[in-house]
Amino acid sequence: MSDSKLAGQFFDAAIGLLERVRDEESGSIAAAGAAIADTVEAGGRLFAFGAGHSSLAAQDVVYRAGGLALMNLMAVPGTVGVDVMPATLGSALERVDGLAGAVLDSSPATAGDVLVIISLSGRNALPVEMALNARALGLKVIGVTSVAYADGTRSRHTSGGFLRDHCDIVLDSKIAIGDAELTLDGIEAPFAPASTVVTSALMQAMMAAAAEQLVARGIEPPLLRSGNVDGGHEWNGRVMTEYRDRIFYRQ
Repeated sequence: MSDSKLAGQFFDAAIGLLERVRDEESGSIAAAGAAIADTVEAGGRLFAFGAGHSSLAAQDVVYRAGGLALMNLMAVPGTVGVDVMPATLGSALERVDGLAGAVLDSSPATAGDVLVIISLSGRNALPVEMALNARALGLKVIGVTSVAYADGTRSRHTSGGFLRDHCDIVLDSKIAIGDAELTLDGIEAPFAPASTVVTSALMQAMMAAAAEQLVARGIEPPLLRSGNVDGGHEWNGRVMTEYRDRIFYRQ
């Protein structure tokens, strides 16, 4: 069987986007890493939020091997995965006013903590309201989004603003409107989205920058090891015990 031309084109497109965010977002990545390191050093807590498929990149930095143990998922019921039935309900909930405020008010997040908000379009009520409310509570907000949407679509939030308008630091994923890298004669819809690949890479780059900053300050980053290597469970148990007041997914 011959190699797939389209598969190769997708890899090329994804690699091109990764090279762009590496080169063009390096300053923002470093700033986000420094903000996370500041919060860790000060005894604060870390949270990540995303709705729909944007939640995948948020989950990718929570309770995982090689990740910061202090990163917690800010979960909004019904928006975390496609397991909600019907799946279209998750998309509808992203447009509900007041939901983000209710979640934040009942969460352990407080002034001085960091909240990373991931939203590809940044146009729906939920991520915009999450950013607005988080900053009002005194959290530092890092947004991971595609600025192209703010330039080429209309906001669905009552303020008329996008996620990028309400963040302390913005990381631009460079994903084009529509999130599909390929087209082909005979297929009417564009296909092969790359937002998950690129956004997850941005999140991991941010975590790496934070670890680098912490070490430079003489602080051991509270990292988790794989439970599938010898000694991993014991290591993780010690980390979770030491930082138990800042880890909420273990309770």
